[in-house]
Amino acid sequence: MERRQLLSLLAAGLSIPLAPLQLARAAQRSGRRLILVELSGANDGLNTIVPIKNDRYRAIRPSVALNASEVLSLGGDMALNSRMNSLMSAWNAGDMAVVQGLGYPDQNRSHFKSIALWETGGDGKKAGRNGWLTEDIERLEQPLDAHGISLDGGMGVFASSSGMWISLTSLRELKTLKDYQMTTPGAGAQANPALALLMDRASTLDASMSRISAKVDASHSPTSGLQFGRGALSSQAALAARLIAADVEAPVLKLKISGFDTHEYQQGEHGQLLSSLAGAMSDLRLALKRSGHWDDTLIMTYSEFGRRATENRSSGTDHGTAAPHFLLGGSIRGGLFGDDPDLENLDDGDLRFTLDYRSLYDFILAKWFGLPTNRFAGYAQNWLYDISA
Repeated sequence: MERRQLLSLLAAGLSIPLAPLQLARAAQRSGRRLILVELSGANDGLNTIVPIKNDRYRAIRPSVALNASEVLSLGGDMALNSRMNSLMSAWNAGDMAVVQGLGYPDQNRSHFKSIALWETGGDGKKAGRNGWLTEDIERLEQPLDAHGISLDGGMGVFASSSGMWISLTSLRELKTLKDYQMTTPGAGAQANPALALLMDRASTLDASMSRISAKVDASHSPTSGLQFGRGALSSQAALAARLIAADVEAPVLKLKISGFDTHEYQQGEHGQLLSSLAGAMSDLRLALKRSGHWDDTLIMTYSEFGRRATENRSSGTDHGTAAPHFLLGGSIRGGLFGDDPDLENLDDGDLRFTLDYRSLYDFILAKWFGLPTNRFAGYAQNWLYDISA
């Protein structure tokens, strides 16, 4: 690979480690994977997991509140937006958990700053330098093809100065990368230690991509006869299913669906987004069950913040605070976890968060990956561990 080609790869969004790959010994759950699904724009939690029996819900949302015919009961006072009906099979099977009231102190309402906090595990004032799980995932000692693969091109949650974190948005891209050939560094690289190090890491990347490509080429698609829906998220989900069925060893995959910044005329647009999300997750679940990987997979949604409990004057909702998020997998205990939203105790029109989102990160690292000494252990909530079956 020539220097110019190397720079082209970097421009394509590939994360090449700038420090040697060293996987320290750690207690772990081998073969497990996490699929992160970003709900970009800030999803409205109150119209996703709906307090349908709370009269206050309709009083503060006269035009955007859902009615009883537009929801599906989850038991008790809470219900699921009926546009997500394709996920009810997962709920009924105990494969879906909803964690309510997630947020953090000193809420930042900037999309860019708040998503940086969620991606790095920062507080309301300062984002971290690395992705929230990169340091701990890099401790896994199992043989890996990559530490993580972004299927939407976004690499913020994978920020790291070491490890093998890759952006791969299509199988065509995989073929293009495979066609690159590494060449021995010339005199320029030998005289430039930084360039030599970069070339060495690019060689590691080249070997990783070659392994992934060989596995995909030798595998059969688990989606044969299964028609994923249209849209970017469904395409990403289909690619995730293909990589997992090919036994590509990558503990973390990332997907994204955009459009949740619903300031105006929210109901129709928000319902379509939730339908797309649910459809893609339902299809992915079916594909992973077919390939025998569902029990080893955990899907987690996240978003930069929730939306205000009170609607605005444009039949929409503005940037808010706390929100619920989904966990789906074959080895979890489904149900509702955390406190229902308290609409009688708002903070100037906002929901009060009842669970620090970093407690969820501790659960993922400690219980799912078997890394109890992770960087978020101080936020551990024992009751949250009950989600792990």
